[in-house]
Amino acid sequence: MVVTAASVQDRDGAKSLLKVLRHQCSRLRLIWADGAYGGELLAWVWALRPWRKVRLEIVKRPKGVQGFQLLP
Repeated sequence: MVVTAASVQDRDGAKSLLKVLRHQCSRLRLIWADGAYGGELLAWVWALRPWRKVRLEIVKRPKGVQGFQLLP
């Protein structure tokens, strides 16, 4: 668990949490996240591959859906 200031975007705070992958969580291979975690975080997770064979998969929201939607 990592606690950040309220002003930190979730995708930026995720980097702090995922840094432990370099030394721990050796069995973790797949991280599912919603669209807010895309962009730069995808490249950042890919850069962890020399230490861990982990990938970030963005789960997309169905087109035309508004409001809360339970994602698979």
